[in-house]
Amino acid sequence: MKKYKVGYTQGVYDMFHIGHLNLVNRAKEYCDYLIVGVNSDELVQSYKHKTPVVCEEDRRTIVANIKAVDECVIVNTLDKKEVLKSIPFDAIFIGDDWKNNQRWIETKNELALMGVDVVFLPHTEGISSTELRIVESHKVND
Repeated sequence: MKKYKVGYTQGVYDMFHIGHLNLVNRAKEYCDYLIVGVNSDELVQSYKHKTPVVCEEDRRTIVANIKAVDECVIVNTLDKKEVLKSIPFDAIFIGDDWKNNQRWIETKNELALMGVDVVFLPHTEGISSTELRIVESHKVND
């Protein structure tokens, strides 16, 4: 397994669940220092058109307290080249469910030119915050 000095991963981490924990722990296996970006409430609203259940500062506090996380920051962009300007990392980690996504193909190519690897990690099947929200809303409506 290749070891990186500084690794980075980013997400919403709303209603933190085992899939989030698996991704963060796997990312840490690849790097000495792991920085996790938590998408701001405003950013999530801009691209998902919904407000996270848990506010950004609480999500940041939860993620920051995971053993594998060395640093946790709130981010306001999905553009990883922009993130790289303020957070120097040599690898970024993302679930392999995004592997064939056009945005991630382009991101991988762009970051490669900057000496940064994109590492796709196994996605935990059967769990997502979106699915949890749907299940919870059905419970409330039943």
